[in-house]
Amino acid sequence: MWMRRLWVALAGVSFALGVIGVVLPIMPTAPFMLLAVFCASKGSTRFADWIRNHRFAGPHIRQWEDERAISRRAKIMAVAAMAVGAVWVGVLISMLWLKLLIWAVLAAVAVFLVTRPRPMSERLK
Repeated sequence: MWMRRLWVALAGVSFALGVIGVVLPIMPTAPFMLLAVFCASKGSTRFADWIRNHRFAGPHIRQWEDERAISRRAKIMAVAAMAVGAVWVGVLISMLWLKLLIWAVLAAVAVFLVTRPRPMSERLK
């Protein structure tokens, strides 16, 4: 019983971090939302279904789960947000090694996102 509660708590925290990531460019949204669904599916199928059917996050999560695909719009928004975050890092962080590390991680994530296929429904248009 306590493990189910732990999974649900982790899902809630991950979902909240994903929501924060919508407004903070340096904070990723998608990985936290996917982690939220994963954790919720271990602790509460009702919570997992709620996340999958969420108005904003749901379609993207279902596309990823069904096809391992990311829409063109989501890719553009994510890469643009990471670019803004990279500029913030350049301005706010003075340690060169830390800037380079963060930029490298952002670049790797951007490359990963851009190289994922688009959903079938988008490819058929």
